[in-house]
Parts: sequence; structure tokens; C-alpha cells
Amino acid sequence: MTRWGIVADLNRCVGCQTCTAACKHANATAPGVQWRKVLDIEAGEFPDVRRSFLPVGCMHCDDAPCLDVCPSTATRKRADGLVTIDYDKCIGCGYCIVACPYQARSKVTQPARAFGGEQMRHEAKREDPARLNVAQKCTFCVDRIDAGLARGEVPGIDAEATPACVNSCIASALHFGDLEDPESNVSRLLAENQSFTMHPELGTGPGIHYLYDRDDNEGSQGDAPIEGDPEMVAEPVGMGGVVPKLQRAWDWRAATNFILGGTGSGLAVAGAVAGAPPVVFAVALLHVALGLFAVWLEIGRPWRFLNVFLHPARSWMSREALAAMPLFAFGGLTVLTGHPAAAALTGVFGMIFLYCRARILQAAKGIPAWRQQGIVGLIAATGLTEGTAALTVLAGLALMGGIAGVAQVPLAALCGALAVLVAVRHAAWRAYRRRLGETGAPVGAFEALDGAALRLTAGHQLVPLALLAAALVVPGATGAALAVSGAALALASGWAFKGVLITRAAFDQGYSLARFPARGAGKPARGVKPGWSLS
Repeated sequence: MTRWGIVADLNRCVGCQTCTAACKHANATAPGVQWRKVLDIEAGEFPDVRRSFLPVGCMHCDDAPCLDVCPSTATRKRADGLVTIDYDKCIGCGYCIVACPYQARSKVTQPARAFGGEQMRHEAKREDPARLNVAQKCTFCVDRIDAGLARGEVPGIDAEATPACVNSCIASALHFGDLEDPESNVSRLLAENQSFTMHPELGTGPGIHYLYDRDDNEGSQGDAPIEGDPEMVAEPVGMGGVVPKLQRAWDWRAATNFILGGTGSGLAVAGAVAGAPPVVFAVALLHVALGLFAVWLEIGRPWRFLNVFLHPARSWMSREALAAMPLFAFGGLTVLTGHPAAAALTGVFGMIFLYCRARILQAAKGIPAWRQQGIVGLIAATGLTEGTAALTVLAGLALMGGIAGVAQVPLAALCGALAVLVAVRHAAWRAYRRRLGETGAPVGAFEALDGAALRLTAGHQLVPLALLAAALVVPGATGAALAVSGAALALASGWAFKGVLITRAAFDQGYSLARFPARGAGKPARGVKPGWSLS
């Protein structure tokens, strides 16, 4: 088997950005989009200061997170390990962008001009409309590789069959070849030198390897062994291009989808358990539909939305879309007939739908605040709490005379169930937050989650619990008003949490340097993970 990859010698890289310029020229990327770039990483204090230049781009991972999440199968991995994108099939949902832990993917929504104003002649000549509103990334210059192989050339050895970035490197720091061939140029470099890959803890198997020590640097490992993972540096100075940044692929529209979809599916479950009347299921379906409409507004190619069903074998977004079909089918049947069996099936598929959207977040490996193991239980508990809170609001308003047709739902039982769910949600939040602190996360994610006005902490959840407890002992309309108030607060705190989680705590993975290289006559040293902390 063949697996193409790059070996970057950090001892040689001088940070000239020639590979960046060559990539832009070869691929005609839009202004502000860099498929290949070189980071400048500096750490330490005088006189012990270390600096390294780190070429980054698509890693063409062995176990690519972008491939797993893509609902349209636009992202594919070839037999030679290259990860590609079919621009004609991509729906522009941005899921692969938040799933990539190397910040290698981007989406351009409208034509851009390098200097503003009118389009220059070379921009007009090389503009590719197929790339607009879809995901794009480095391809390792796959067209050069394929054309070279057809001519009998060897990629990495023959220039015409080698990626442009590698050809342009003035310091011979970049090398391209077959990682599976033990006799290839890149395999020999890896065998003769110390190396690392970026973010190995994620298990993606990157196709870019970094050399940090030389085979002729005798005794460097024995004299000064390098131990431990890269040091987390919460407030790095001068590394704004390296630290984690807030993702922009999913905005308020995606947050609206998670908010309304979670509430709607939770309400379908609560309605089925409580034996609620058809109007409750109509409200549940309306929430889910509005949420899906909001995310439809966000995808770059909305009229390709049917492609979302193409990857149920691996993508949780495809599975969610498939779960939505019987949810609406049985929910609509319940609204029309009120049959208990239809209501029960609506609740079942509501739970499946809710579980799928929790797994959607967990599969986004590029966002540390989403991929934590506890996120599935937290999102599920939040959706069930919101759904039960919404049903409690409807039942309470019915008893107060505001809504007809829901009065038969027992309000006291709802208040008790909601109180239990609020407590379960808080426990899930604590488990999630504790795990996040143990594994570490971007500083901005901690600040957003812990600084939100409405939180899932014990102090913030005592008020709705107290109101629900009072509603159990106070009769009549006053008790109903207390129940509505407590349920509304429980609902609002869940909505606020998910809004913060999607739009304010969603910092990407950032970049890390596992080892500082042995530049010049120096020796390698422990690397850094800028913008991260344990808290």
C-alpha cells in the first residue's frame, strides 16, 4: 500500500513562508485562506528562550475526523491516504471544519479581492465558483501527483509530481514521499531522526511528521531526557496565530438548531410519557422544524440538503436526519389521531433524535469543549429537562386559563419529574466540567462556560428547584404560576447553556509543538501548547 505524507525538518525551517506563497499560487486560494502556512512559536524567558517555525496544513489523517462526520460523503480518503473533497457534492454545512483538530479547513461564502475593488485579471482567470460556500483545504497537490504517476514519475523525487510547497522550500525542510515504503526518502528520514506528530492524543494518525532532533546529535536524549506532554501556556505572549480561536463555522443558527431541536425532541419524549394531548406534539414538532430550518439557513449550498442523508454509516448528522423522518411521521400521526401507539413511537424517535445531536457534538474533535465524553449525557439530560419544562409551562398555563387542551396533564407529577431532571442535569454538568478540567481545554472555553449569566451550577439551579417545590404545596392558580416560573427558568438556563456552548465556548484545538527542535548547536526541549490550561 501507498500512503503519501510530508516530513518537515524543524531544524531546517527558517519561517520564510515561501511554501505558503507557492501554495497560494498553485491553488489560487482566496485572500485570507491559506492551505499551507508556517507558524512562529516562541516560548520561555530571557536568557532561556526557544523558537521554532512550524509548517501546518491538512494532515491527511489515517483516521480523519472530517471523513467520519461528513454527511454528504463529499470528503473521501483515497487508497493512497489522500483526503479529498468533492465540491459538487459538499453541502457546506461546516461540520468537517469544526471536526478538524488542525484548523485545516475553511469555507469562503463570497468572492474576495486581494486589494478590494475590481477583480484583477489573474483572479478572474483562476476563480473557481465550485469552491464557494463549500469546504476547502490542502490536497497535497493531488493533480500533480496523479499526473506525475501517469508519466511514470516518483512523487517526492521528481519535481513535477511533487506538491508545490515541497518544491519551493528554500531550506530543504519539507520532504514528500510514501510513508509506507521503508526505502522511501521520508521513511529513511523518520528512521534516522527523532520525530513527532501534532495532537497525537486524538488518535487521528496525521500524515505530516516533524523532525526535531538529528541522528548526529549524540547524547542529546541521554544527557537531557525530554519528559511529559507539551507544557500548557495559558497566556502566551506573541502567539496570537497559534492559540485556539473561537470557531466561526457554526453561528447563532446552529445554536438555534441545538436549542429548539433539543427542546422539541425532549418535549416529544415528555409528552409520550405523560400521555399529553395532540397539541403538545404539534408544539414539539414545531420546535424541531424551526431548529432544522435555522440550520438550513446556515449551510452554504442549501438546495443540496438531500445529500445530508448519504452517510448514515459514519456521520451522526446523517443519522439525525434519518431519525427526523419517523419523528415527524409519527408525530404528525399523533397530532391527527391522538393514538397512544403513535405518541409512544414519537417519543422513541424523539429520544433517538436527541441522542444523535448529542453525538454530533462529541464527534467534532476539533472543538475540545464538545468532544468530551460527558457531553452526550449532558446534552441528553438538557434536552429532556427542557422538554419537560416546556410541558410544565403548557400545563401550568392551562390551569391558569391561558391554554386549552393541556389541563389534563398532571401538573404536580410534572413538577416532581422536572425537579429530578434538573438535578440530573446538574450532575451531568458537574461530571462534564470536571472531565474538561482534567484533560485541559482552551482558556477561552473555561471563561465562557464559567462566566455565563445563566449556568447549570448548583447555585443557579436552586431557584427553579425552590419554585417547583413551592408549586407542589401551593394550590390553585398561584401554584400553577410558581410551576410556570420554575419551569421557565429551567428552560432558559438550558437554552443559555447551549447558546454559550455553541457560540462562545467553541474554541478550536489550536496548535501545539510537542518538542522544540535542536536548532543550530542546541538540543531539543519540551514543547508548548499555547492558550491551554487545566482548570
